[in-house]
Amino acid sequence: MTRSPGTPLPPPKARRRLREAAALTQAQLADRMGVTRATVRTWESGRTTPRGRKREAYADLLKTLAEEEAARAAEPAPGPGAEAGAPADAQPAPVPVVVAVRTGPGSPADDADSLVLPAKPLSAQDAREAGTDAAPAPDATPASDSGPAPEGKPDAETKPGAERRPGPRREPESGPAALTPAQAFDALYEFGTPALVRQTFLLTGRRELARESVERAFQTAWENWPEVARDRDPVGWVRAVAYEYALSPWQRFRPRNRQPEPPPADPGDRTLLNTLLRLPARHRRTLLLYDGVGLDLPETAAETEASTPTAANRLLNARRAMADRLPELADPEVLHRRLAEVASNERLRAAKPPTVRVGSERRARFWTRAAIAFTAALIGTTALTLRTAPTHYEPPVSPGETVRGVPPKVAPGALSDEELELRQKLRDALQAGPERLTPRLE
Repeated sequence: MTRSPGTPLPPPKARRRLREAAALTQAQLADRMGVTRATVRTWESGRTTPRGRKREAYADLLKTLAEEEAARAAEPAPGPGAEAGAPADAQPAPVPVVVAVRTGPGSPADDADSLVLPAKPLSAQDAREAGTDAAPAPDATPASDSGPAPEGKPDAETKPGAERRPGPRREPESGPAALTPAQAFDALYEFGTPALVRQTFLLTGRRELARESVERAFQTAWENWPEVARDRDPVGWVRAVAYEYALSPWQRFRPRNRQPEPPPADPGDRTLLNTLLRLPARHRRTLLLYDGVGLDLPETAAETEASTPTAANRLLNARRAMADRLPELADPEVLHRRLAEVASNERLRAAKPPTVRVGSERRARFWTRAAIAFTAALIGTTALTLRTAPTHYEPPVSPGETVRGVPPKVAPGALSDEELELRQKLRDALQAGPERLTPRLE
């Protein structure tokens, strides 16, 4: 069960880049949007997204900033290396766009047990949606090219004297079938889950919490799949949600998290993990993103919802604390390799992709039904109140008042001697029949 997409927005990292390129602070952008600075910070980190009119206004503002940036980039004259006879509308040479990650010795990027994720080239469509000026990869084929040119007829777009490179023959109707949303989600889950579970384990030191955090993050991604599918870095989107769930303050109140888990078997891994867990949560997350995952400083700052100088200070303090307790990890490359080794030595399990999707849909149905039940109960209570409420004004009954001057009601008391004697006489001389009714002369 997924939500319908709204107005398309650039990825969170592109939003931050456009704002910084326009020399705007988060407070200035918040004033233009009519929101708080914290709201803009959550938008740029990808934690939340605007909705309704705010989303449309934010999209228009980002579009304006992107147009201004493109206009500024087009102002400078061509460099000295440009050809004098080249036409004005000539396209630059294709440049591959990749996601930069840091890999250390002993931790290959394509290893399933590695801490980092392999780099993947971006297509021209992804680059355009991200708001960048990068060109497609060299092996990318233009969308307008439906097949090879007929023999004997030169290509109209080929310059005279240029050598045509033979390319693979494309069939117009027999291309690869597009992936369904479920298949794309399963591919993303299988690709990113092993590394994300190990990263979350280093962040929390708990195996079960790491697995639960990653699964909950992917469930949230499936609920917002149209937005995640268009994101330039979907694994980063899921990673941010998983880290937020794992570091939530409410986790300390769960009985399961109060009991310590078995530490790693290797003494060196156990010492490194304990030293890492002694750092503050923000410093630990910054160190893991920069030295473990391999993000650059602006991306680390954006994901941790902090400014670049603040992220740099957190990173320096975390490195200094690690070096004070473990001097052999003063070199960032050695620290990166050791983090990858500690994460790879733990055998962490994860659920299958269909299980995660079914759990996400079940949770969405549960909350939908709960909202419907609450709404129905509220409507029923309102209807019952309207049905039983009086339709006209009824004055209240006045309270009783004491009436003065009326003697109190006296109850019969004890009989006097004369009354007792008369009663006894009546009982002794009972007369029956007509004698009681006929008077008698004496």
